[in-house]
Amino acid sequence: MFEKILIANRGEIACRIINTCRHMGISTVAVFSEADAEALHVKLADESCCIGEPAPAGSYLRIDKLLDAAKVRNAQAIHPGYGFLSENAEFARKCFQSGITFIGPSAEAIELMGAKDKAKAVMEQAGVAVVPGYFGAEQSQKFLLSEAEKIGYPLMIKAVFGGGGKGMRVVQKEEKFEDALRSAQNEARKAFGDERVMLERFVSEPRHIEFQIFGDQHGNVVHLFERDCSPQRRHQKIVEESPSLFLDQKLREKMAEAAVAAAKAVNYTGAGTIEFIVANDSSFYFMEMNTRLQVEHPVTELITDLDLVEWQLRISAGEKLPLKQSKIKQSGHAIEARIYAENPETGFLPSTGTLHRLVFPETEEINHESAPEAGISASSVRIDTGVEEGDEISIHYDPMIAKLIVHADSRKNAIKTMRTALAQTAVLGVETNLGFLQKIMSDPDFEASQVDTLFVDSKLESLLESKEDSADWIYRASAISCFLEDSLQAEKNAQNAFDPWSPWNKLSNWRVGGCEPYRVQLRNHKGEETEINFACDKNTFKIINAKETISVSVIKNGNLLELNWNNENSEESGSHLLVLHHDKQLLLAVHEHGRSFFTRLDPLSFKKKEVSGEFRLSAPMPGNVIRVLVKAGERVSRGQQLLVMEAMKMEHTIVAPSDGIVEKVHYNVGDLVQNEAELIKFSQLGISSGSP
Repeated sequence: MFEKILIANRGEIACRIINTCRHMGISTVAVFSEADAEALHVKLADESCCIGEPAPAGSYLRIDKLLDAAKVRNAQAIHPGYGFLSENAEFARKCFQSGITFIGPSAEAIELMGAKDKAKAVMEQAGVAVVPGYFGAEQSQKFLLSEAEKIGYPLMIKAVFGGGGKGMRVVQKEEKFEDALRSAQNEARKAFGDERVMLERFVSEPRHIEFQIFGDQHGNVVHLFERDCSPQRRHQKIVEESPSLFLDQKLREKMAEAAVAAAKAVNYTGAGTIEFIVANDSSFYFMEMNTRLQVEHPVTELITDLDLVEWQLRISAGEKLPLKQSKIKQSGHAIEARIYAENPETGFLPSTGTLHRLVFPETEEINHESAPEAGISASSVRIDTGVEEGDEISIHYDPMIAKLIVHADSRKNAIKTMRTALAQTAVLGVETNLGFLQKIMSDPDFEASQVDTLFVDSKLESLLESKEDSADWIYRASAISCFLEDSLQAEKNAQNAFDPWSPWNKLSNWRVGGCEPYRVQLRNHKGEETEINFACDKNTFKIINAKETISVSVIKNGNLLELNWNNENSEESGSHLLVLHHDKQLLLAVHEHGRSFFTRLDPLSFKKKEVSGEFRLSAPMPGNVIRVLVKAGERVSRGQQLLVMEAMKMEHTIVAPSDGIVEKVHYNVGDLVQNEAELIKFSQLGISSGSP
């Protein structure tokens, strides 16, 4: 077994690999860019080495720097994680040439499976069905358009070297093909250095189901069952689970056999995933093979009670597979939800900034006494993350904050456990998809496992939680949390004061002639303001401005408030609320049905009159301008593409909000723009933005 390995990655997967290596007694070397000097994976590793600038092209994608670091630190092997160079055949080959073990498959297998067109040809020869389409070398726009007409619409444009949903577009009709092709090619070139694409027939009501496989250097191949990854946005997975309720045992065995046959066809070694698209009539087709560990591998680990990273290490060291197929068993049900720094309301645009507050649920066995639903059998919660409170989410890397994985004896109980865990998870500082995930877990179709890859698109409006108004009890409990925070700060101030017994150091609502109500003013996401007045007697609070007398007893357990409402309509009020505060102004209140953001107002502050300004087309996030499609003075129509930005390897298009005139374009191709920077000066037809 290896004594020391280098991890050619960052973030959550680097931390995950370090944990297994520590358990196995293997030393680890972390590499980091200048932006990651204080990152969690650097702190956890035994050794670390800076390899360059923040942009991946100058650090995590530099094969020479990674190999130099491995040689200097005397690492015997390199684990690539996933993303970056994990499926780069040149990297695997140069590791071999340098006498360093690449913890993954051979360079030849990566090349065969990395090019989706070649992979499909290999699968057809192996007798594995593939989706009908065009996978050839000719890439001219005219030729691809003619092939698209033969396939028919809707169809998929997919990057030949793809992954993570990048370089992929669904085209519903011919007139959209040209723009979709250009966008997919550009995104593929940025992400993978190759703009070649292929075309596939779009399968009706498609489900994305993949099989985890492992092969060793002795010719043995096994599968570790399936994962259903159908809930996706922008063709990128957000929720994964196992087992799939869509598969019966016969179909499961048939797909498993095809997965093993696919791996054997390329003499595969190490961890890999055979991805299938499954139609509503249960026919299935090979999509691609991922020649690496998958983001969603914890789902398989929880249902099999196996450590897949340990399997990778043992196989790369020359050992045989730890178990034969007959000894690999699955138990219970596991679900993984990916927590991203992104805003679902703005088309899932990435969100950058500081993680001012970051709270996760307790791991291992969850505390069901605080869960909104009772009667849940024993279950567990796992958090895989590479960030800590105070870290930055930057434009350079994937915006995933963490993976939340649960395991229970049944799918029903796994969903209940996930709901409880999400209600105990909160982030302040960046936008997240946490409320969106909560909505998915409560959706009737998801509960019934009636989910295909179009699930998110078809139900997007109902899954966007911020459109809803917060219930009265959430305002009231949030206001009480403000009082408790103020009281805690007052106690700290008193301890540090010259006269700790002075009444001026106490937070008291006593006044001559009686008690003055405590007032908290909150503004919601719509800008609506609400004042909550209440009186406090130890742990009991009386809401004064309610229509009826409402009182609530409160127990504060960390950030969680346990609430016991004493009014007749208490069944309409929640019993638990997780509240985070930042800078005495921002609040995030999390409950079982979603989350509410509030701004706490200062009653003594002067409210300025709002002045309306010019219409602005601003950058929705920091990024690079990659295409400018209009010029000053040009007349444009509503919905017309004006400018395209790229951030985190994804494209984001700025379109005209109405018919109008482009007065000025502020940036050129290649420029780096900051969040909310005005990109284009724009005026609606008939409305001049200039001076009279």
